[in-house]
Amino acid sequence: MARMAISLHHIVIDAHDLPGLARFWAEVLGWQVLSEREREVVIGTEPGAPVGICFMPVTDVKTVKNRLHLDLTPGAGPGERDAEIERVLALGARRVDVGQTGTESWTVLADPEGNEFCVVRAKATLIG
Repeated sequence: MARMAISLHHIVIDAHDLPGLARFWAEVLGWQVLSEREREVVIGTEPGAPVGICFMPVTDVKTVKNRLHLDLTPGAGPGERDAEIERVLALGARRVDVGQTGTESWTVLADPEGNEFCVVRAKATLIG
């Protein structure tokens, strides 16, 4: 009997301000809000997209570094990484120190609720 593969459906992010954090991430990624309910907001590229991000309510306060984070990559054009970092900072992100040395090929940021994520070099620049 053949076994069906399981697929990633949503990445879930706990949030205090579900609509606010969803709008932040939708702007960062160029996605849209797909559904908004009292206890769940979902964003994605389009309705029916294979993977989205779901924001769920939480009452506790974030106190430690995330054990899972997103790595985002810009286009490969000159200066695009720095321009994207500045754009995301203007949307409400902030720079955070999680022990970097300063020689990394990524920049660590946090969303408005403190969830860390990285902006890394474009994949095309990692080859070779």
